[in-house]
Order: sequence, then structure tokens, then C-alpha cells
Amino acid sequence: QVQLVESGGGLVQAGGSLRLSCAASGSMFRINAMGWYRQTPGKERELVATITSDGSANYADSVKGRFTISRDNTKNTVYLQMDNLKPEDTSVYYCKAAIQIQYFRPWGDYWGQGTQVTISS
Repeated sequence: QVQLVESGGGLVQAGGSLRLSCAASGSMFRINAMGWYRQTPGKERELVATITSDGSANYADSVKGRFTISRDNTKNTVYLQMDNLKPEDTSVYYCKAAIQIQYFRPWGDYWGQGTQVTISS
């Protein structure tokens, strides 16, 4: 059973920083792209940043220059360093990973349970 567990959310003031972590655990063959998404009530879930297995990153325009995504393939973990946070970054942040649990099985998207990030003005 594959699980993604996020940590690192919390409450900070505008201009502050937070670092989110998401670790994949369980029986799996390999992980491809990993990423972070966020969702606020009444809105659709939106992409924040993604990173491929070889480290190529992609960011939403709203977070470019402020957020940095990285991963440690030895730990099956993806990180999101968030700097210069703004009140509009307040949201529930979810991690997602494309995982192949066995060689002959199709790839599947797995999601974490979400972690709340709140930025006060």
C-alpha cells in the first residue's frame, strides 16, 4: 500500500518561510514526477510546482522566484521551500507522485492527505 505523507505546514506571517516535505512509503517499483498542488475552499486544485525524476522543475507563475521544489530520490521525498510568503498563498497543499508499484503494472497518481498553510498579513 503506497502512502504519501506531508508535513511542514503551519501559520506564519507574510514575508516568512515554510518548508513542506512529502515522503512516499510502501511497496513500489519506481517514482516518476512528483509535485505540489494547492486548493482553497470554492476553488479548483491548482498546480504549484512539479519536478521530474532527473530534477527538472516547473512552477506556477504565481510562485516563481519565491518557491523552490526539490527531491531526494534516495528517500522518496519531495520538498517545497516557500519563501516570501503572501496571504494569498494560504491554502491546503497536497503532494502528488506518479508511481509504478510493479514493473508490469501501469503508472498511477497518488496523493497525500494535505497540509494547511496559513499566512497572516
